[in-house]
Amino acid sequence: MIRTTLLSALLAASLFAQRGGPPPKVELLWPAGAPGTVGGEDADKPTLSIYIPRGRKTATAVVVCPGGGYGALAIDHEGRQIAEWLNSLGVTAFVLKYRLGPRYRHPVQIGDAQRAIRTVRARAQESGIDPGKIGIWGFSAGGHLASTAATHFDSGNPAAADPVDRAGSRPDFAVLSYPVISFTTDYVHKGSRRNLLGDNPDPDLVKHLSNELQVTSQTPPVFLFHTNEDTGVPPENSVLFYLALRKAGVPAEMHIYERGPHGVGLGWADQTLSSWPARLAEWMRNRGLLDK
Repeated sequence: MIRTTLLSALLAASLFAQRGGPPPKVELLWPAGAPGTVGGEDADKPTLSIYIPRGRKTATAVVVCPGGGYGALAIDHEGRQIAEWLNSLGVTAFVLKYRLGPRYRHPVQIGDAQRAIRTVRARAQESGIDPGKIGIWGFSAGGHLASTAATHFDSGNPAAADPVDRAGSRPDFAVLSYPVISFTTDYVHKGSRRNLLGDNPDPDLVKHLSNELQVTSQTPPVFLFHTNEDTGVPPENSVLFYLALRKAGVPAEMHIYERGPHGVGLGWADQTLSSWPARLAEWMRNRGLLDK
């Protein structure tokens, strides 16, 4: 425990050292306009905010999906802070601003996430990124989006005119923090389901997006973090997904802390919860994701 606490403190110090750098570059996912757009406002323009490490850089990249019940985005503590922490490990971060309900419904959100992964992969060589080390990290409803990306993907369209569309959308690993997973059980987060699918969605679609039911042997390795006291999104969501991963033979690691509310982010304000990012860093290191 002493080693974990020390590592957590060192990572926190490194994170804060990253601050004060240049602002991230923000790019439109579709420069010519996103498909299915209903207007020209900021809410209609999905973007990637690109955070590049200022010091040591690995070949790993992560698309970050903030939470907010599919109706808002916790862009600071589940976006910017996450990107800065990843930068402290030498990982390039791409914070995704995806389109939200009720203005937009499925499949717009997963389309935005898949486009983000394709974009990073299509530009990997020029960015110094390994196209086989591109992950996705989501929080709460962003965790549902990330788990959807990890269970619903394709290998790209080699005949596409747009080179981005030729790249595959499967992430190479996923990190799910207090994620919304199940849409069919008593543990559903009703607000996320309503914002994504509407008030009376097709039962087959609900099942299709209940991601513990969609895990296969092709699902990438996953790290899960939750808290036992989470009443917003019960930890059974993570447990169900973990059990499905285990059944499918997919490498997975899960940590459920006894205390802590929903939406803690990196948990820096709590002495116990602040150890969880160190466990994630160790998992990434053990998987070779923090090597050049």
